[in-house]
Amino acid sequence: MEEIYVKLPLLVVVLVIVIAFIAVISALLLSRKMHDVKLKLNDISETLDDIAQGNSNRKILAKPSDMTSMICYKINNIVHEFQEQVIDLKKAEKTNSQLMTSLSHDVRTPLTTLIGYLDAAQKGIVVGTEREEYIETARLRAHDMKDYVDVLFEWFKLNSNEETFAIRKVELAELTRSILKDWIPIFEANCLNFDIDIPEKRIKVNLDIDAYARIINNLIQNVISHSRATHVKIKVFLLAVNVMITIADDGKGISKQDLPHVFERLYKCDTARSEKGSGLGLSIVQQLVGKMGGSISVQSEPYQRTEFIVRFPLGDEKNC
Repeated sequence: MEEIYVKLPLLVVVLVIVIAFIAVISALLLSRKMHDVKLKLNDISETLDDIAQGNSNRKILAKPSDMTSMICYKINNIVHEFQEQVIDLKKAEKTNSQLMTSLSHDVRTPLTTLIGYLDAAQKGIVVGTEREEYIETARLRAHDMKDYVDVLFEWFKLNSNEETFAIRKVELAELTRSILKDWIPIFEANCLNFDIDIPEKRIKVNLDIDAYARIINNLIQNVISHSRATHVKIKVFLLAVNVMITIADDGKGISKQDLPHVFERLYKCDTARSEKGSGLGLSIVQQLVGKMGGSISVQSEPYQRTEFIVRFPLGDEKNC
């Protein structure tokens, strides 16, 4: 028994020494960790100061095992998102500048021409048949200006989120026929052969009727105004989970370098062309399609076939 009592204090001493040793080691490790954290925090602070001075390309490097790794990754993500926002703002600023330049040119030029024709008619510089021709030209210029202002207004409305959509279930086949019947006399007046293929079965799709009409009208107007086509084909396909509307023509088409940019704001495939055009029409179409849950794409072989493809998801009800 005495031997046991003697050993117990000895065990206690050993345990105290072990615990003290562990505590010292832990304190040293903690001190080292705190030193590393302090260095990393200083690095973070310096990087943030650099970013605040305008160097947004800086990144905070961290190993996965670092105590500060999560905060470093989150700061890097915030900086990356900030960079993207700055880029978007710069693009928007450039676009707005281009838009104002385009507005100045596309409105001022026909306005100057319009005033010139009306002045000539009003002052008696032209008389008789020539005067009537001047007045008719002035009328056409006025309509061109109105069309441009309407497109501009629509674009601003879409991009300011003021546009409201009345999405409801509609019968797309009959709606498309109703829209296209008004284009037939225009096709004939422009000597444009046409082929319309719409299935007889009912196709239920959730759409805003006015927005869908603007999409179809804008795409057809694009063919008439810019393609120099002799034939246009409009077709509606009923697929498994969506409906596809294609508008194809045999006109001058779109070059490979222009093809990725056709839906960009103010982009004109031929900047030297004299034809009227705001460069906003296809951008508006893409936004309208997107706001109704659809998608649009384009493919083109110049002077052979150019096709715009619009897709919308089918409604919940069975199409038959």
